Amino acid sequence: MEQTIIHHMETVRKITERTMEKMPEEISDIIPDGFNNNIRWNFGHIAFVQEKLVFGLLGKEMGLPENYEQLFGAGTKPTEWEETPPSFAEIAMILTEQKTRINDFIQGRLHEKLPTPFTNRSGIKFYTVGEVFLFSFYHEALHIETIKRLYQSISSK
Repeated sequence: MEQTIIHHMETVRKITERTMEKMPEEISDIIPDGFNNNIRWNFGHIAFVQEKLVFGLLGKEMGLPENYEQLFGAGTKPTEWEETPPSFAEIAMILTEQKTRINDFIQGRLHEKLPTPFTNRSGIKFYTVGEVFLFSFYHEALHIETIKRLYQSISSK
């Protein structure tokens, strides 16, 4: 079962990587009416949250640049950025590299208890590495759908 779960993570990430390849970077910073964030923020947010759920909640060192939390953490907005965000190439490299690091790290840990249970913004409590890892697929898919809606909104203008 563990290999099936890891394979699913790779499948979800492949969808994310292919979606990013299709998105023109020159429109990635547009925030259409009705949206809080842009395409670049959503890709960076996927990377940050996955890192936090897999490594951060276990107290492990997160393998992202330090500014990713300030740029892409929950509740952040591109309109509040005080620095230049990373390029698509950098975010794409991080997403690809992250997949390999997670694959190496997660083996045999799905049943490991989190040091402290994690409660997400919807009030759902997670107790194990496997629970938050599985939730991360749902989270990533939600943001891919948001990216697609952003793209449609921008393209229709």
